[in-house]
Amino acid sequence: MADEKFDEKEMEKREEKSPEEKGWDEKYRRDPLSGIIWALILIWAGAVFLAANLGVLDRWLQVDARLPVIFSRLGGAWPIVLLGVGVILLGEVAIRLVVPVYRSPIGGTIILAVIFIGIALGDLISWNIIWPVVLIAFGLWIIIRAIWRK
Repeated sequence: MADEKFDEKEMEKREEKSPEEKGWDEKYRRDPLSGIIWALILIWAGAVFLAANLGVLDRWLQVDARLPVIFSRLGGAWPIVLLGVGVILLGEVAIRLVVPVYRSPIGGTIILAVIFIGIALGDLISWNIIWPVVLIAFGLWIIIRAIWRK
């Protein structure tokens, strides 16, 4: 008898929860995009580090003249990993903006992507340029967001 009451109360609690309060399994079934993005980030990092460990990355960066100057001057696997992570996160933001099913807040993801890209490009472009540009972009984003809400 006690088990039945407990089961009924658990069912009522689950039904009362708002979508924000749902468990991990329920959230993941509703929005698998975050898991896919993290998997892509891990695959990207693994591929870059594997290429670096096998010496392929160094040969590719030094030999291929068709590469943009930015890649040949980055030097090392970490900047390329961070740049890729930033691009992947910006891709997530684009998907969340375009696909209504995956809509959710994107402010934190944009900031994280800009930080990763800024760190990756920090050796290529002076920090004296990167951080003011990041602040300007963040300010513009706040203005656009305020206008968009109205």
